[in-house]
Amino acid sequence: MYAVPQSPPPPSPRPPSTGSQKSPRSRRQRTTSLSQSTKKTCTESILRSHTRTIYTAGRPPWYDSTGQQVEPFVIGICGGSASGKTTVAEKIIESLDVPWVTLLSMDSFYKVLNEKQHDLAAINEYNFDHPDAFDFELLAETLQRLKEGKKVEVPIYNFVTHSRESRTKTMYGANVIIFEGILTFYNAEVLRMLDMKLFVDTDADVRLARRLRRDISQRGRDLEGVLKQYCNMVKPAFLHYIAPSMVHADIIVPRGGDNTVAIELIVHHVHTQLQKRGFKLREKLAHSYIGQPLPDSLHLLPSTPQICGLHTLIRNKETPRDEFIFYSKRLIRLVIEYALSLLPFKEVIVETPQGVLYEGKRCASEKICGVSILRAGETMEQAVCDVCKDIRIGKILIQTNFDTGEPELYYLRLPKDIKDYKVVLMDATVATGAAAMMAIRVLLDHEVLEENIMVVSLLMAESGVHSIAYAFPNVQIVTSALDKEINEKFYVLPGIGNFGDRYFGTEPSEEC
Repeated sequence: MYAVPQSPPPPSPRPPSTGSQKSPRSRRQRTTSLSQSTKKTCTESILRSHTRTIYTAGRPPWYDSTGQQVEPFVIGICGGSASGKTTVAEKIIESLDVPWVTLLSMDSFYKVLNEKQHDLAAINEYNFDHPDAFDFELLAETLQRLKEGKKVEVPIYNFVTHSRESRTKTMYGANVIIFEGILTFYNAEVLRMLDMKLFVDTDADVRLARRLRRDISQRGRDLEGVLKQYCNMVKPAFLHYIAPSMVHADIIVPRGGDNTVAIELIVHHVHTQLQKRGFKLREKLAHSYIGQPLPDSLHLLPSTPQICGLHTLIRNKETPRDEFIFYSKRLIRLVIEYALSLLPFKEVIVETPQGVLYEGKRCASEKICGVSILRAGETMEQAVCDVCKDIRIGKILIQTNFDTGEPELYYLRLPKDIKDYKVVLMDATVATGAAAMMAIRVLLDHEVLEENIMVVSLLMAESGVHSIAYAFPNVQIVTSALDKEINEKFYVLPGIGNFGDRYFGTEPSEEC
């Protein structure tokens, strides 16, 4: 699905206090909630190079306003053994300064050796540089899934034992995918997937020296064995398979990672491609579908006097924080109960303590998972845990970029087998629907079926409902109230303000 930066989970918000946090002063407007770590880096969240702009903190939308996947930019790097392919890839990633880059190595796709091949490998007689040594079918399938933004399990090959390890490495699609290997250009199916093709051309003596150092120090080989393998297999493979594939290259990089000029040109081109694929998603969503009838996938909690009374309390800006929390929890519980009543039920017959048969119903969905969109969605977790015994909970952190106003994905933690679950996606409020759409796209990239997703919220704007329903017509939408407008800062009107700030007590004061 997509590469997620390796960062620790977001800290849990501090527990709410019971005292009132109401301030007598008027509160200033603010457009985004920022943690302390975000405040430090918000001015650095965008990299500007050669008048081009590229995101550097959090993954921006990788889909259009209809929720459709936009293919990432795929770079293929080919070259002889120890030519510096990985170094070039790392230099490109370093120069891009974007965490949303997936680096896929061809070394992961060596075939599983049989007993005879294993014995040959132990005495340096097995040809690891021949095309037959690679599992191109698995390689093409993996690269295609990454292009589609889906999660993949990449094998880990152990060059000491000449075997695949039992564990795998999880990878996701990204804005940029870099694939490097000695035979990157050999397979026609793989070649068609590459948007940019680089060939690293390094002097043969330099490659041999690097290979000697690497294989002896890192892979437990001896000098004689490495030289024998190089002369009998590595060099002939380069002449017959690798060097001829240079004709497919868009750019030839002499001297590998030391060629800073070539790397700068490559990075500049990637910047240009990413800039072309950028989106002003929230702005487009906010002004779409005006005047359209409400979709059939919307389920509105019946507006009883009790529901209206609870909304009156949480919408009132003068409501003390402890009361705001109490009445919000009541309303959250009601909307969660209503959402779960929409799940499929089957008829069952049970026997009562009096020995009489009773015809009733039982939920037909055995696997239900709750996923909260941090931070406000986390306030709904307790309610779904109270209603569903032993329910599994996932988390997705989506924050608004301070400079662009667009949603960005920072962190996710989901059950490994989430594709088998009915998913209750929780967020306290939905304005344009941009964050909810990003979360839905994440779930789809993890192979959750669209019809198995239910978005549940306390309050939604009509524009957000239309955006979600248009992009994902099979997703069910559940809320306790629907407001008609959003303002220029993407707040719902009349709305309830910034729900997360009011709930967690992080509302800014005039001293901030």
